[in-house]
Amino acid sequence: MGQVCSAAELNRRLAAGEPALFPTDTLPALAASPAAADCLWRLKLRPADKPLILMGADLDQLLAWLAVPWEGPWLDQARHCWPGPTTLVLPIPGPTTEALHPGGTSLGLRVPASPEAVELLRLTGPLATTSANRSGEPAARDAAEAAALFPDLSLLGPLPWPRGSGQASAVLAWAANTCADGASAWRVLRAGATGMDAAADPVSEPGAGCPSAQGL
Repeated sequence: MGQVCSAAELNRRLAAGEPALFPTDTLPALAASPAAADCLWRLKLRPADKPLILMGADLDQLLAWLAVPWEGPWLDQARHCWPGPTTLVLPIPGPTTEALHPGGTSLGLRVPASPEAVELLRLTGPLATTSANRSGEPAARDAAEAAALFPDLSLLGPLPWPRGSGQASAVLAWAANTCADGASAWRVLRAGATGMDAAADPVSEPGAGCPSAQGL
């Protein structure tokens, strides 16, 4: 098992470009600073066309980090879903999207309902995250499983971590101009642990066609 670190120490290691492991409200996160996001694909043996999630401590932190205007429905959905097990996929341009979704035009965003994760994220700023597993294999469900898969990585202490739901987050994607009247709508890409009745608005519809981040 790697070094078990305080939030302050893990912040220093992440800032230095190291990947790390920490708990969330769903599954353990494998994380890195957005500038070091490429290490996550290497660790997971994962194709780079599978995007990562940008996880933040709260909505305001993500807004400040991305520094682009958000449409009203995006803000409404974020305030409704966060903190919690829902990832919103939004058409947000910029260097963070280029780093976490190379060649793509959308970015998955999440604010976890996990005090431990939020405490760390307040120190680090938003992090590139994904589930703790090799590509195509089951995700780790706790610190012991995550450390067994990635024994050289530092972990957020103390251990044991509070157990998350054990299921990946729901994923909602904003799909512009998809309704019959030309309006935009939310598409449910993954129902997640809570189902979408509580997260989706009345214009949501199940569908595909938008990239979604795997796990977490």
